Amino acid sequence: MLSPSEFLSEQGPLADLIEGFKVRPQQQAMAEAISDALADDESIICEAGTGTGKTFAYLISAILSGEKVLISTATKHLQDQLFKRDLPLIQKALNIPVNASLLKGRVNYLCLERLTNAEIDNSYLAKQGSAQLTMVKKWLARTRKGDLAELTDFPESASIRLMVTSTTENCLGAECESYDDCFVFKARSHASEADIVVVNHHLFLADLALRDSGYGELLPVFDTVIFDEAHKIHELASQFFSQTTSSRQLMEFIRDCKSAYFIEAADLPEFMDLLDILEKSVRDLRLSFGGNDARSAWHDEKDRMEVRTVLQDLLNCGHDLHDVLNDFAERGKQLNNCYRRLGLFLDALAAFAESGTEGFIQWVETKGSGFLLHQTPLDIAKIFQNQIRDYQSKNIYTSATLSVNKNFAYFSGQLGLQELKTSAWESTFDYRQQALLYLPKDLPDPRDPGYTKLVVEKSIPVLKITQGCAFMLFTSHRALQIAAELLIGELDYPVLVQGDSPRTELLNRFREIQHSVLLGIGSFWEGVDVKGQALSCVIIDKLPFASPSDPVLQARMKKMKEQGKRPFIDYQLPEAVISLKQGIGRLIRDSDDYGVLMLCDPRLKTKSYGRIFLNSLPDLPQTSELEDIDTFLQCHQ
Repeated sequence: MLSPSEFLSEQGPLADLIEGFKVRPQQQAMAEAISDALADDESIICEAGTGTGKTFAYLISAILSGEKVLISTATKHLQDQLFKRDLPLIQKALNIPVNASLLKGRVNYLCLERLTNAEIDNSYLAKQGSAQLTMVKKWLARTRKGDLAELTDFPESASIRLMVTSTTENCLGAECESYDDCFVFKARSHASEADIVVVNHHLFLADLALRDSGYGELLPVFDTVIFDEAHKIHELASQFFSQTTSSRQLMEFIRDCKSAYFIEAADLPEFMDLLDILEKSVRDLRLSFGGNDARSAWHDEKDRMEVRTVLQDLLNCGHDLHDVLNDFAERGKQLNNCYRRLGLFLDALAAFAESGTEGFIQWVETKGSGFLLHQTPLDIAKIFQNQIRDYQSKNIYTSATLSVNKNFAYFSGQLGLQELKTSAWESTFDYRQQALLYLPKDLPDPRDPGYTKLVVEKSIPVLKITQGCAFMLFTSHRALQIAAELLIGELDYPVLVQGDSPRTELLNRFREIQHSVLLGIGSFWEGVDVKGQALSCVIIDKLPFASPSDPVLQARMKKMKEQGKRPFIDYQLPEAVISLKQGIGRLIRDSDDYGVLMLCDPRLKTKSYGRIFLNSLPDLPQTSELEDIDTFLQCHQ
C-alpha cells in the first residue's frame, strides 16, 4: 500500500486522473502529518495556506486509516463539493471501496407529517404558497431522499419551507405516525452505517447542543472528526450554544397551535382567543424596540417601561395559554407538543424578565418586523470541550487562517485546544511573483468622516490600471453604500453592489463580464473563489475590527477586563487579523493567477499593532507608488 505522500506524487494514481496535476510538497507533508496523528491516536491543528489542497490531503489520510470518519465543513456548498466531487475522485484514485454519506440538517428534508398538516389547513396560504405546496406534493412521488435541494425551482426563501419541514421543537419523534418513512430518520440511519459522513458545522454544532440539552443526538459515533474551515467553529459555536427566542419561533408556534386546534381541539373557542392575544403581544414587543434594525444590550432595553410592560403581558398571556394546554394536551400529539414547547418559551422569556443567566450575555436583535432575544455564553472553550469529549474521537482542525503572527495561541484558546500539536504549511503560491501589496499614502484615520470618500478617490486610479477586475471589500454596509454612490458613473466598467442581486448571481455576472468591480461586505470576504484574471485586484477599505458598539463585544470585553486580560490584544486584534487573512485570500486562487492587493488603512504603518497584521500575511512585495502597479501588471501580461 502506498503512503499518503506517494499517492500525491507524480507517480501516484491522482496524477493520471487530474489534468495538469502538480506535486505540492506542502500537501504531501500535511497528508503525512494527519496520517501519523491518526496512527498515534492523537488530535492535531493544521494550517495549510491557500493552494495547498488540504481537502485531498485529509481525505487520503482518512480513507487509508480505515476508521469511521466524520468530516465537517463550513457551508452546505463546500459540503456538496466535497461529497460530490472531491470524495469520489479520491476513492477512484485509491481504489478502496468506501461507504460514504451526506447528511444535512432537518430543515433540508421534507417532513411528511408537516406536509399532511399543511394540506389540511392551507386556508391562509397565498397563491404562490399554494402553487409551491402543489409542487412539493408532486415531487414527493418521485423523491427517494426527500432533500429539498432536489427542487431546483424551490427558493430557499420560500415561505412554504417552514410549513413542510420540521424543527427540533415541533418534531414529534418516534410518536409521529410517519416516523418509519421519515426522510430525516432514514438519512441518519444511513449515516450510522457509513465509513465517512460529510456534514457542515451547523449540523455538527446542533448535535453538540442537542447532547448538551439532554434530548439525545443527531450523529453516530466516529473514530475521527475532521473540521475543515475550522476558523469558523468558534463564531458558530457561540451562536449554537446561545439560547435564542425569536418572534419567528413564537409565530410558528402560534401557527402550529392553530393547526392543532383544527385537528384536535375544535371545541375550545377560548384557545383561539388566547392565541390571538399572544400574537398581538409578540407584535407589541417588536414595536416596543423601535422601528430600526439594531443590536443592543438587553439591560438598555429592559430599563424602558414600555418594554418591561409588554414583556410581562406576553408572559401573562403565555401562562394563561399554558394552563389551557395543561388541561387538554393529552387530546393529541400535536397539542402535547405545543404544551411542551410553550413551557420552554416561558422559561426563556422569564430569564429576560428577571435577572438573566449566569455566564451568559443577554442582548436583543431587531430585523424588519421581527426580533431575537439572545443569551450568548461568555466562554465557549469550556462548553465546547465538555461536549466534544463525549465523542471520544481524534480531532483534526484545519484551515488556511488559524494562526496570528505565526502563532496558534488565539485559535487554541478559543476552543480549549492548548494541549494539541500544531503544524503549518505555507501557501504553494509564489506570492512574491504573483502579487503586489499597495499601501496608498496620505489617508487619514479611518474615523475621519470623509475617510470612505478618500478611499474611493485613491482606488479609482488603481481600478483604471487594472481595468476593473476587482473586489472592493468593506467593513460596514454604510461605507459600501457611500462607495457605490461615488463609483457609479466614474468608471468605464460595470459596478456590482452586494444587496442589489443575490450573491450567486452577482458572482456569476462578475465572472462573465470580466472587467467589472464588485463591492461587498461580510460573506464576500471568504468562501468566494474566482480564478483567473477576472479578479486581478482586491481593495480593502480598513482593518476589519468588530464594531465597538456591538453588545456582545462590549460584554465580552468587560468580562475580560475583570479577569485581568487585555481585550484589544487578546481578542479584537486576533479576530481582525484572521478576517483580513480571509479577505486577502480572495486574490490568488491558482498558480497562474496574479494581482494587486490594496490595503487602505494607514494604521498598518502608524500603529504598533500594524506589524502584527503585516507579519500574518503572505510574503508580499510592498509599494506605495501607483506607478509600480502598472509595471507589475505589464510584467505579467
